[in-house]
Order: sequence, then C-alpha cells, then structure tokens
Amino acid sequence: MDKVAAIEQLTPMYGRREAIAIADWIAEEPEGSYNFCEVIARLQNNEPLQYIFGHTDWRGLRLELSSDTLIPRPETSELVDEVLRLYTTLSLQGPVLDICTGSGCISIALGKKQPAMPLFACDISNGALEMAIRNAQNNNVSIQFFQQDILSPDAADTIREKTGCEAFDIIVANPPYICQAERAEMEANVLEYEPALALFVPDTDPLLFYRAIARLHLAPILCFEINRRFGRQSAKLLQQEGYPNTRILTDMFGEQRILIASQS
Repeated sequence: MDKVAAIEQLTPMYGRREAIAIADWIAEEPEGSYNFCEVIARLQNNEPLQYIFGHTDWRGLRLELSSDTLIPRPETSELVDEVLRLYTTLSLQGPVLDICTGSGCISIALGKKQPAMPLFACDISNGALEMAIRNAQNNNVSIQFFQQDILSPDAADTIREKTGCEAFDIIVANPPYICQAERAEMEANVLEYEPALALFVPDTDPLLFYRAIARLHLAPILCFEINRRFGRQSAKLLQQEGYPNTRILTDMFGEQRILIASQS
C-alpha cells in the first residue's frame, strides 16, 4: 500500500491530519484483504472507513459494523464510564438494560469492565441485533439481546416478558435524537451511510424516545446520551415523568451530551 499516495489523495477532502490517520489505518489492515484503489475511491465518495472495512476499534473492543449500525463515537464512551461509576459507587448488583443498542457497543463495554453485571440489550432493527450478538460473542461478553420497538404502547410488558426482569437497576440509552432540521449541518458521510433509523426524530417531537423510556417505569436510574441543543428540555421532561433528580454532563468537547436522571 502506497501510504504517501493515500495521504496525498485524501488530504484535499479530509485535511492532512485526518488523511494521515486514515492512511495509517489502511496500512494496518492485512495485505490482500482490500483493493487500495477501491478503498480510496470509496473514501472519496464519503463512505466511512469503518464501513469499508466492516469494523472499528472502540474502548479496546473490536466491533463489526454494517449499514444497520452507527459508528461508535468517543462521547458514547463517556456515557459508559458514567454507568460504570454509578453501578460501582451505589454498590448495585441488579440487571442493566441497554435500549437502542445498535452495534452493542455500550452493553459490551459495560460487560468487559463488569463481567458479573447482568446485561440485557434491545433494538428495533434485526440487522443491528445480528451485528450486536456477533460483537458480544467475539468479545466474550454475555448479554441477552432481544428485538423491541420501544415506542410501542405495550413495551414495558413485553420487555418484562422477554427478559424475565420486573425492573432494572439502570437503563442506559443512546436513542435517535437528531432533528430532521439538523440535516443541513451534518456531514455527508453520516447522512449518506449511517442508518437514519438510529439517528433522526421528528422536528415536532425531538424528545420522543426519552419520554417513552421514562414512561416504561422500569428503572430508578436513567442514563442517556442527548442532543446538546435540548439539555435543559430533556432534564425538565424527565423531572415531569417522575425522575426529579437530574444531572447534565458535558462531554470531552464541552457539549451537553449526557443526562443522568434518578427517582431519588
């Protein structure tokens, strides 16, 4: 692989620093597992390298990805850290439910750090669930996955039936939270390749998923990744839904990105 050529071809589109990082990743892939020219052409067509190679490394985990799953972000790793902190600090031992699991990255990361933590994870997408199950197996983490439309009126009852749990110690979720109106500000590689089902909510109801999850009444603690534009509104909503204690945490970029809500 001509690393110098890759950097030169990708710099106009990505900038030199990112072009170097991409070229380094390409160089790390096994020789013969890809066509160099094809990879460069797909990158120049805005396709993320994670989808081209079908995997990413995140928190030391090798995660397979497909068009059914979002690419895990650094900010989501901070959400994992907060769940782990709460679980340890509060000496919890009960089950944790990961809603809108996607690639399974959150629940798998939790299981790697806390192998004794009983973990359940769900998603509406069967394609995402297939990928999450494979990722959990590949990373030797035990998780019970199941398909679930979290917006269905009987979601709480079906979750209890499918998991055998009356309640969970914590629910963690990185649900869809981007408004349709924000599309104009988004990068082409996200809009054209990442699953819209996992990204977007109606402009008229941007907190749709947070309301639905709170109304499940299945856990005393909720840990969410949120849209930085709706931090205050998200906290107010959860307070109205029976979670009076809320904390908004800023991420590594200084954006309001994590919301912790508890009933006591």
